[in-house]
Amino acid sequence: MTGASGGGRYSDELRSLASGIWEAQHAHPFVRGIGGGTLDAERFRHFVRQDYVFLIEYSRLLSLACARAPQLTWMRRFAELAAATLGDEMDMHREFATTWGITAEELQYERATATSRGYTDFLLRTAALGDYAELVSALLPCIWGYAEVGRSLAPWTKDNPYAAWIETYAGPDFQGQAGWCRALTDELASGLDESGRARMLEAFLQSSRHELAFFDMAWRLESQA
Repeated sequence: MTGASGGGRYSDELRSLASGIWEAQHAHPFVRGIGGGTLDAERFRHFVRQDYVFLIEYSRLLSLACARAPQLTWMRRFAELAAATLGDEMDMHREFATTWGITAEELQYERATATSRGYTDFLLRTAALGDYAELVSALLPCIWGYAEVGRSLAPWTKDNPYAAWIETYAGPDFQGQAGWCRALTDELASGLDESGRARMLEAFLQSSRHELAFFDMAWRLESQA
């Protein structure tokens, strides 16, 4: 492995090693449908409902990242991210729900699909049992992946019914979150040996696969578990 020991950014190495998975996300018909404004509304509604369920568990992950952080500045930042997720991002999903005809009751009683549950179980297990660098590496695709998709779709918002979704993840706040999480990943990798960085890579790859599967879950209208 290179990256942290070879002078480059370790997050760039992770991205390169996961390139096949990430490019499959960009090419997925769900993502392409968002960009083209042609995605079937029922698929988007399914995605919003499941993503709302996901964000509840994702907030637990961020809270664990805060609780386990070895530095106060990291604790503070993860606490801010958890608050932003529970506040701004979930508010955005409730607005999407209203716009796309999803009732508050549907959101409240939505159950996770097997794919959604598998993703959140992986993240929370890594947060509880992995080392801190693994936790952050598992978290990184959740933030950076959406930031990259949002940025790639940003030119296609005109007359696009999904413009608000794209603009959220292409916006400076979310791009800044991704940049910070990348920098933290690089910092953590710099203090690890090859076996530690290998664990980071595995966590990053697993999370990237789950991200791709989540888009596919929405595209297939996977039933609730």
